[in-house]
Amino acid sequence: MVNHNKDHLDGIFHALADSTRRELVDMMAEKERTVSELAEPFDMSLAAISKHIKVLERANLVDRSVKGRIHTCRLNTDSLFKATEWLRLYEKYWNKRFDRLENELLNAKKKEH
Repeated sequence: MVNHNKDHLDGIFHALADSTRRELVDMMAEKERTVSELAEPFDMSLAAISKHIKVLERANLVDRSVKGRIHTCRLNTDSLFKATEWLRLYEKYWNKRFDRLENELLNAKKKEH
């Protein structure tokens, strides 16, 4: 894996490690939202929400557009896809292991009978 990809994945997983940022991502998955809309359900200041959004932006998980004083945030699904793609490599790994375990358990059960 190229270091650029590693650094990009590090940023994505760092950003998603925080529960507030994951909630923001969930909200933006439904539709693009203004910073005020994103801040509404949280008991924190707009400045604090903006800091969370900036972390998501640095990880390329969010694109922000500005029209006048209105900042609108949209989820960048390309970065989520890259993280999912990386996780799927390990899904295959674990599926193989679970398949072997299942076979061993079935063989052990057959031996009991």
